[in-house]
This record gives sequence, structure tokens and C-alpha cells, in this order.
Amino acid sequence: MLILYTALLYLLQPAIWLYLWIRGRKSSSYRQRLAERYGFCIGKVNPYGILLHAVSLGETVAAIPLIRELQQRYPHLPIVVTTMTPTGSKFAQHIFGTTVSHVYLPYDLPKAMKRFLNTTYPKLVIIMETELWPNMITLLHARNIPLIIANARLSERSAKGYRIFGRFMAMLLQRITLIAVQNQADSQRFLRLGVKHSQIVVTGSLKFEINVIPELLEHATRLRREWVRHTRPIWIAASTHKGEEKIVLDAHCQLLKSFPDLLLIIVPRHPERYKTICKLTQKHNLEYLVRSSKKTPSLNIQVVIEDSVGELRLLYAISDLAFVGGSLVEHGGHNPLEPAAHAIPILMGPHTFNFTEICHHLKQAHGLMSITDAKSLHQEINTLLTNSNYRLHCGQQAWNVLNQHKGALKHLLNVLNPYLTKRKNHNECTTKTFSSHDN
Repeated sequence: MLILYTALLYLLQPAIWLYLWIRGRKSSSYRQRLAERYGFCIGKVNPYGILLHAVSLGETVAAIPLIRELQQRYPHLPIVVTTMTPTGSKFAQHIFGTTVSHVYLPYDLPKAMKRFLNTTYPKLVIIMETELWPNMITLLHARNIPLIIANARLSERSAKGYRIFGRFMAMLLQRITLIAVQNQADSQRFLRLGVKHSQIVVTGSLKFEINVIPELLEHATRLRREWVRHTRPIWIAASTHKGEEKIVLDAHCQLLKSFPDLLLIIVPRHPERYKTICKLTQKHNLEYLVRSSKKTPSLNIQVVIEDSVGELRLLYAISDLAFVGGSLVEHGGHNPLEPAAHAIPILMGPHTFNFTEICHHLKQAHGLMSITDAKSLHQEINTLLTNSNYRLHCGQQAWNVLNQHKGALKHLLNVLNPYLTKRKNHNECTTKTFSSHDN
């Protein structure tokens, strides 16, 4: 099965190149650093440390508190952060700068992955959530390098798909050192796939480990003061996907009839789409500006469109309420706890399977409202803006849910500690031995 998987992956390479070329027409970053995707990263990473993989932006955001704690607890260990998408890459570089090394994780081809491991020599590999790369898992197991899946989740739909591969999937999962799952339901699904009880630990969700730093609040206070000279309300549509911006703008047009000074901030999940959103905003006859212009929105500006990465938390902090995207289209939704950290009400569509349990807790506490279209979005926002006490109450409830479920980070760090304190020389010798054979 592994041979067939690898052969298929090799056959797909031309299609992957074509995909990167097409995406590169809108964002040149997709065509850059191609060598990294095949394991060529000499001089870009510091070896013999921790390798943490966060496939995209969402996983990178969730990994922030973990990476910062690892830096404090193990300052002698370099950290290499890998992603697969340019958005995740830009965010990692924006947050951590040169304090960590960052490269793309290579495609799961044997030679590319060997080349990568022969450069990084990781002491421990941490994969955020559930990215299962068969060749990577096999190579790490052969080299006796511990692999931990952190913040792991497994939906029933994904589990059903994995069960198709039966024994192969069970064999692969048993090569993972430890799977730190978010809850008992995830644990049971992994166990049914063949994972041993000794490989599973329930640590909770790292998504709850969000802390608003004082510097961010200070920046937000200054920005809000610049933007809001007449106490105009602000709402944000965050991490939006194609098809959602039209719904958001339709609702905004209706809201302006009751709240003529209302300001909307649109933050697309993929910033390279901002030009398309600008055209759509023009079609709605709305006045807008692009965030990178650094201009202060005057009272005649009705929409601000974000065209870069790294400011979402700042923009949540100046908003009165938030719609979280990826939920009106079948993408599964994005993290509603980021706005909850700023004690503002949250609105999401029906497609929230990426955050099922989190959304359940928020709904129960009345911190999250479900909407289905422009009409229901307009109605909910109208209610929140009309009744400030209700709006503040819903925001406080969302904040309470966030803080009531913290603790996963501390638990996970205790789980990781044995793998980072007792393997100093053994791991280096093992990887060097394999390196001579691989080359």
C-alpha cells in the first residue's frame, strides 16, 4: 500500500506544479521556494531541535502558545516550524520572525523527506492536529525519532474514510509515538482505527489557549481611536471564502439603512483574493479602502478590505461583533475562539464541522449565533447593534467559554517533557547513522 501511495504521489507531481502555477497567477508566493517542497533547505534551518508542522494558517495560529512555551522551557533547542501554504508561512514569519526557522514541509516523497530529515535532524517532531504523511511517519519510526500528533482531532467522516485502508492505516497509526487528542470522542475514533491505548492521551484543545497580550490591546486602542471619531460601530467578517463576501455585503447594505455610519471590515482567508472583493464591493455601490493603504477610514468609507496576513487579532480587537467565515460555505468554519478572546459576539453559518464541540459550547452559552443567509445575518446583527447590553452580554459569555476550557497547553507540555529531556546524544547519533545510508 505504501508503494502504491508513493507511486501515485509521484504521478501527481505535474498536477501539483500546474496547481502552484495557476495559484501563482494571483499570488506569486505559490511559485516561490519550490526547492523547499522537495527537502532542499540547507542553511535555512538550525538542526537538532524541535520540528513542528502546522499545515496551514489555522494550525499555525493554534500552535502559537505552544511554540512560545517551548522556547521558554527549552531555550537550548532550536525550533523549526513548517507549513504547506504561503498564508501559514507568512503568518509564522510575521509572529516569530527569526526566533524560529521556517521552511515548507516537503511533499511526502521518500527522497525529499529523507533529504529534509538529513538537514534538520529533529530531536522531536510535533504535528498539529491530524496531518498523516505515510512516508514521513515511516522514516521517523525507522530513525527512532519520536512523533507526537498534538491537538489531534478526528471527525466521524474522516474516520470513515480512513477505515477504507484498514490494516495499512492501523499499521501507520501504530508507528506514531503518541496522539494527544482534544476529547474522548476523538480518542474513541482513533482507537477504533487500531491505535493502542498506550498511544492515546486526552489533553484538551489548544484552540482555547488564546491570550490577548497587552501590546495588542494598546495597539487596538490607538487604532480604534483613529478609526472611530464618532463612536461608529464596527463589525468584521473574518476568514471569508468565495461566495461569503456577497452575503456579507448584501447584509451590510441592509444594515446601513438603520446604522448609516456602520463600518464593515472584510478579512478574506486568502489575502490574494482582495481584488475580487474590491470589485464586488464596488458592485454593491459601497465606498471602501484597502488596509495596506494605511489610510484612516473617513465617515464616508463603509468597508475596509484586508489584503495582508497577520492583523486578524488586531482587527477583532477593534470590532463590536464578528462573523467567522468558512461556515456559510461547506468549508467547516474557522476558529470562533479568536473573537471570543476579545469578548465580542460571534456569528457563524451552518457549516462548522471543524469546530463542532467548540461551537456547541459557545451556542449553549449564547456567545455564538447561527445564521444561514444575508437575511438572518442582517437580523442578528441588527439585534446586537440595537441592544448594547445584549451585545456585551453575548460577548462576555463567549469570553467565559474560552477561559473555562483552558488547560490543554499545560497538559500537553507535561506530555512532551520526557521526549525533550532524555534524548540529547542518542537522537543525533541515530539520525547521523541513517543519514550516511540514505545518501
